[in-house]
Amino acid sequence: MTLPPGSCDAHCHIFGPTDVFPYAPDRTFTPPEAPKEDLQRLHRFFGFERAVIVQSSCHGTDHSALLDALGTGDYRGVALVTPETPDAEIARLHEAGVRGARLHFMPHLGPAPSAETIRAIVAKIAPYDWHIALHVAGSGIAEHEEMVRGLGLTVVIDHMARVDLREGLDSPSVTALRRLLDSGTVWVKLSGADRIATAPPSLADSVELMRLLMAHAPEHVVWGTDFPHPNTHGSLPDDGDLVSVLSEFSEEDRQRLLVENPVRCFGFA
Repeated sequence: MTLPPGSCDAHCHIFGPTDVFPYAPDRTFTPPEAPKEDLQRLHRFFGFERAVIVQSSCHGTDHSALLDALGTGDYRGVALVTPETPDAEIARLHEAGVRGARLHFMPHLGPAPSAETIRAIVAKIAPYDWHIALHVAGSGIAEHEEMVRGLGLTVVIDHMARVDLREGLDSPSVTALRRLLDSGTVWVKLSGADRIATAPPSLADSVELMRLLMAHAPEHVVWGTDFPHPNTHGSLPDDGDLVSVLSEFSEEDRQRLLVENPVRCFGFA
């Protein structure tokens, strides 16, 4: 399988190098270093020409590593914004290629944002037409469905909402995910297949969910590696296995998933 020209890895991270870009003192985890050169090497090997680099919480709101990487390729970025982030910083991030702000509802990454905090972040990024990147797991997407609908911005849901596939494809969480896709303002990243698989390294049930979401809203899904797979417990996934999942889709679907949809979602030229 050869990826189509202009293919985009819509979810990946960089870490360090820490002697240049140190981790935040108040971080909740300390990953091995994975600088931009590692990411670029991976992308060259598989044939990705574009990427969306997501700021990791271990770097906090210091976007120095992200900004450094954005200037070296056809990249877009997702930032970590707080109510205290200066407006001038938002403008600087936008100029560099940032197009979204991430909200975590994951206990291992710190406290969930309050409704007041979310409103303040939305107010800061709305003038730039950024999206909200939503990171939830388990029943989180069902619990936060109404909040997502009320944001008034495009929302991109990470890792298929990390739903619990032991509950099947008709679970309340999968049903909520499909309802949100029907809104027309919500996108889903078909990433993190290894994170939700019930019998890894087999990705069979994750692929079934990917197929379901692709069939349900083919114009509102994108795909990403999640390299270098931070906070993975047990064995790390093989990136070759993750990319090979794309062979489950037709050439037309791969073109849409990897090229056409990222252009519309993230503002690539």
